[in-house]
Amino acid sequence: QVQLVESGGGLVQAGGSLRLSCAASGRTFVGYVMDWFRQTPGKEREFVAASSWSGGITYYADSVKGRFTISRDNAKNTVYLQMNSLKPEDTAVYYCAARRIRATPKDVGNYVYWGQGTQVTVSS
Repeated sequence: QVQLVESGGGLVQAGGSLRLSCAASGRTFVGYVMDWFRQTPGKEREFVAASSWSGGITYYADSVKGRFTISRDNAKNTVYLQMNSLKPEDTAVYYCAARRIRATPKDVGNYVYWGQGTQVTVSS
């Protein structure tokens, strides 16, 4: 079975930084890539950041481009999201999600495993 666990969320002032982590459990997690989404109450889950398995190509939502950076440590089955210059509108529950390596990133429907999420709150 596959389990994804996010960590690193918390409360931060506007302009501050946080680094989120998501680790996949077990050694059966092969052939998947983990990316990042976020969701606020009453809104649809939205794409935040994705990358190829090697990290050689990245994708970002326009709202976070230039401020967030996705990276991964494949040896540890872990993906990271470095969030800088945080804004109150970044407040959300952040989720990591896994897709098959060959699956197109960014589309929610292409992700087959989801973590439980970690809360990020940015105060003004």
